[in-house]
Amino acid sequence: MKYINGDLIKLAQQGHFDVIIHGCNCFCAMGAGIAKQIRQHFPEAYIADRQTKKGDVAKLGTYSCAKVRSRQHDFVVVNAYTQFHWSGDGVKLDYDAVYRVFTLLKQDFSGLRIGYPMIGAGLAGGDWHIIAPIIDKALCEENHTLVCYQSA
Repeated sequence: MKYINGDLIKLAQQGHFDVIIHGCNCFCAMGAGIAKQIRQHFPEAYIADRQTKKGDVAKLGTYSCAKVRSRQHDFVVVNAYTQFHWSGDGVKLDYDAVYRVFTLLKQDFSGLRIGYPMIGAGLAGGDWHIIAPIIDKALCEENHTLVCYQSA
């Protein structure tokens, strides 16, 4: 796993990534955190999320996605279903779902440049020290980068 500081959305628009991934709940909300920013900047990704069944626990460990056209670069935005719900106390992240979805993403996007934030470690309450090795294992030998948010 490579680490860089920056803005995942801007970096994707500038052509640094072929695929960007963010964590989603299973209720088609995309109303907070980076999911809200993704929704605002890339409505295609929100439309893809809304085309899935709201509140379906079977979505955990799967994803929806949309191809996005920017002025400089086309890329795919992945809505990774890594938590069932967004409300309540405690950890909402499902660690097994993280592994399952990243394993699928390796199969489907192998060989591409993949970027993501600290999925599950913010509003979902997960522990990045647990999440990072899960992602590293699932994306073994792929070109994948954690983008630690830093505004310009």
